[in-house]
Amino acid sequence: MPSVAIPCMRYRDAPAAIDWLCQAFGFECQMIVPGSGDAIAHAQLTLNGGMIMLGSVSNDNEYGKLLVQPDQINGRQTQTVYLHVEDADRICERARTVGALILQEPADAAYGSREFMCRDPEGHIWNVGTYDPWKPATDN
Repeated sequence: MPSVAIPCMRYRDAPAAIDWLCQAFGFECQMIVPGSGDAIAHAQLTLNGGMIMLGSVSNDNEYGKLLVQPDQINGRQTQTVYLHVEDADRICERARTVGALILQEPADAAYGSREFMCRDPEGHIWNVGTYDPWKPATDN
């Protein structure tokens, strides 16, 4: 398999985040590795050939000690995820229905994409739109 980038995220309530991401964006849970108590050590969610990995917030290892949650830095982000979808308006309504804070309503971008931006229940920002970076610019 060729090299591929996979976003990795941490959530305080990872089981709730998994449910929310599946409801809001249509992810499917490929794997869950339970941690201690209600924690999730590792989860893999897929969507149309893409994947994100996530787990519960933990400071038990060097990786966990390097990460902070959005509410610890006044809602600011050090990275965001772009989610390519076929129908940004429909996904926006799905996300809004399950509690996303819509930061930017669906709008047409100058480069041909229809997109919106939202915060999930734990404050992570998601950019969602129809821009497909794999297609030539004239096809988007």
